[in-house]
Amino acid sequence: MSFLKKLGLKKKNNGTSTGLKSTASSKKYIDSYSPVDGKLIGSVSVTSKKEYENVMKKAQEAFKTWRSKPAPLRGEIVRQYGQELRANKDALGRLVSYEMGKSLQEGFGEVQEMIDICDFAVGLSRQLYGLTMPSERPGHRMSEQWHPMGVVGIISAFNFPVAVWSWNSMIALICGDVCIWKASEKTPLCAVACQNILHKVLKANKVPEGVSCIINGDYNIGEYMTTDTRIPLVSATGSTRMGKIVGATVAARMGKSLLELGGNNAIIVTPSADPAIVLPGAVFGAVGTAGQRCTSTRRLIIHESVYDKTKKVLKKAYKQLHIGDPLNQKNHVGPLIDKDAVEMYTNALVQAKKEGAKILVPGGVMTGRGYGSGCYVKPAIVEADNEMQVVQTETFAPILYIMKYKTLEEAIAIQNNVPQGLSSAIMTDSVREAEAFLSASGSDCGIANVNIGTSGAEIGGAFGGEKETGGGRESGSDAWKAYMRRQTNTVNYTTSLPLAQGIKFDL
Repeated sequence: MSFLKKLGLKKKNNGTSTGLKSTASSKKYIDSYSPVDGKLIGSVSVTSKKEYENVMKKAQEAFKTWRSKPAPLRGEIVRQYGQELRANKDALGRLVSYEMGKSLQEGFGEVQEMIDICDFAVGLSRQLYGLTMPSERPGHRMSEQWHPMGVVGIISAFNFPVAVWSWNSMIALICGDVCIWKASEKTPLCAVACQNILHKVLKANKVPEGVSCIINGDYNIGEYMTTDTRIPLVSATGSTRMGKIVGATVAARMGKSLLELGGNNAIIVTPSADPAIVLPGAVFGAVGTAGQRCTSTRRLIIHESVYDKTKKVLKKAYKQLHIGDPLNQKNHVGPLIDKDAVEMYTNALVQAKKEGAKILVPGGVMTGRGYGSGCYVKPAIVEADNEMQVVQTETFAPILYIMKYKTLEEAIAIQNNVPQGLSSAIMTDSVREAEAFLSASGSDCGIANVNIGTSGAEIGGAFGGEKETGGGRESGSDAWKAYMRRQTNTVNYTTSLPLAQGIKFDL
């Protein structure tokens, strides 16, 4: 495939890189098979402990130089990387689609998200503002400033194999940090491709080796970072189970964590909701990326007056879905990431039946020509109760649970009554309903939308959620502060030394 060659990918690729140099001394490799057709795309070397120590050494050395470079000049490096991403958007988007299994349009969209965050970071590099505040002491000035933290560890998930890394790394880089990226072992080639593209920019600008590094392997490799006291911040994206382990491990050494974990997202459909908005919002939210987004729509909470009508329209829409090769843009739904994900999907449907749920649109594993990878499944709709254990649990697959409500207060209570708190939405033409949903007594999620679905987010706003979603915030707004340390400064420009709170200490 030509896009692999353009991205500098081979049959065997170095999975450890300090930005300018790559090594493969471990002699162990991860094989990356495409869920699209089951074929081997390539292999990536596993990072050894010795290689990791070399990466850390280079990263620490690079930090000393990188933190001293003016932030706007750091932003210029990021700007150039954005330009290279534009030149490689088609190739990288195709790799994302082929290695992960999401639709080609979503693959292109993910690379566009990288480009957008580069643009955002460039502007931000001139806006790392601190505050000045009045002092109670005469002749004193108080202010705060922000400094780089050091080495930032980034652990990303398979479902967004390039975008989430860029959310973290592009912001961290303009803040003066250096980054070490441990990508998902299910999509390792995407990480190598991103590093290959970045290599050109780093080399052209004589950036020190170690500013942006990658390591590869399973969770054991990730543990190198989570237990390493030399890494003040670990940003981890993945399951709640994984996040609890990372959070506890990093906290035990007094480090900081930025956690983006599971979601169990709902759309509330009110009587005044516009069906022309409800249908695409709910269907894309439920089946986009084959239900493998942390913001995927898992639950549809429908008012009893429009319940039967909405259910009928949904069932009709699901019959029109095309399932198949995601690189074929006529298809709506691609494969799940691997056969383990397929098993999780089928187990969830079995569990739903055991708990008394009604299957409205049957699921099932696709077989026959074009489905040889064994990773293609049919999106399912299940009529369920929010209290069911299967509904309370996030299943990373295209299963949509629907349920009815009588009052808005009841709908919001149902929406909030899950352990996760990432994304939420309400479909309504009522200003009162919309404002109630967005109020302090409304949605308890980090993201609350009106008349758009739960899935998808723009880089300008901070992304993240509450409760078991981890509480982290990435990307836009003031999320940059997570990658820096705050310092309060007080300057006395007088010849006397008055103490705070009027304390007297005369000698």
